[in-house]
Amino acid sequence: MAGSSSAQEKTEQATPKRLEEARKKGQVAKSVDLTGALCLLALVILLYAVKDSFFLDLQRYLTGYFSEVGGHYGADYNPLLSLSDAVMFSLKVLAPFFGVALLVVMVSNIAQVGFLLSSEALRPNPNVLNPLSGFQRMFSRRSLVELVKSIAKFSIIGGITFQLIRKSLDSLLVLFHCSPWGIYQVVVGFIIKVAFWAGLCYLVLALFDYLYQRYEYNKSLMMSKQEVKDEFKQMEGDQQIKSRRREVHRNISMSRIAKEVPKATVVVTNPTRLAVALRYEQGEMAAPRLVAKGAGHFALRIKEIAGDNAVPVIENKEVAQFIYHNVEIDQEIPLEIYQAVAQILAMVYRLKAKENYRSY
Repeated sequence: MAGSSSAQEKTEQATPKRLEEARKKGQVAKSVDLTGALCLLALVILLYAVKDSFFLDLQRYLTGYFSEVGGHYGADYNPLLSLSDAVMFSLKVLAPFFGVALLVVMVSNIAQVGFLLSSEALRPNPNVLNPLSGFQRMFSRRSLVELVKSIAKFSIIGGITFQLIRKSLDSLLVLFHCSPWGIYQVVVGFIIKVAFWAGLCYLVLALFDYLYQRYEYNKSLMMSKQEVKDEFKQMEGDQQIKSRRREVHRNISMSRIAKEVPKATVVVTNPTRLAVALRYEQGEMAAPRLVAKGAGHFALRIKEIAGDNAVPVIENKEVAQFIYHNVEIDQEIPLEIYQAVAQILAMVYRLKAKENYRSY
């Protein structure tokens, strides 16, 4: 019993195969808070950069709006046109913020988990709709940790924000004596200051959250010794099956080479790595046909058999490479290399004619 219990304890780190399977399911270590903190800081920086130009744009828009309303007050006034202008102005102002937020979210996610598209993560999960499963999740350790994190974030960020507001009350009181430009500068500056420090605190908390998420992720994928052994056996079995398939394919290829090369008209090489055997019977075939091909060891074997059976071996790198990569066994050669192959066959026929003449 003790041995069985220890074998089932998850004490081993996840194997690369286990990690890859989890990734395919969309299970990755990622902190949503880290993305949120970076997004907040990026938006604060953008607001600081465009606050002056935004005020000028707002001033121009309001001036134009009130001039338009005042000049066309009555039957000629079209509220839909004013609404359309307001929507366009809002889109113009908010578009950079939406763009920056989207960019930061994408970069943050890619930095944390890499580029990941998981179809399994998009599939509906029946357990989500199960009341019992939902009740168990509410009182799980993970839910408790998330609750503690939320309280900590609210307390720390809220406390810092409160202190900043309390210290800035004096500067806010001068708003009653400021021009619109001065009021805008004070209010926006205050918002930027509070949001920036809140974002920095949020970022620090998010970094701890990211480390915690990685810890929980690695812990959730840990395996027992038996699981590691079973996975190793499965992988070993898969490798043996692949090895047997390769061996069968190799034997079939060798058998075909030994059978077809002696009947070939010519063997074309590139000169050492590739070899293709072509057969052409005048009056019987419309075009030369590929009867065997091989690379490496198979190419050497083709040339050996060709030498043993007096089949001419011609070196032509371009033709050999083209046929090897583009023509399948028992297929006729394509039209674009007819001329090159015809020249090779003409050379073979001249060699055979010379040999016949000498033997005669």
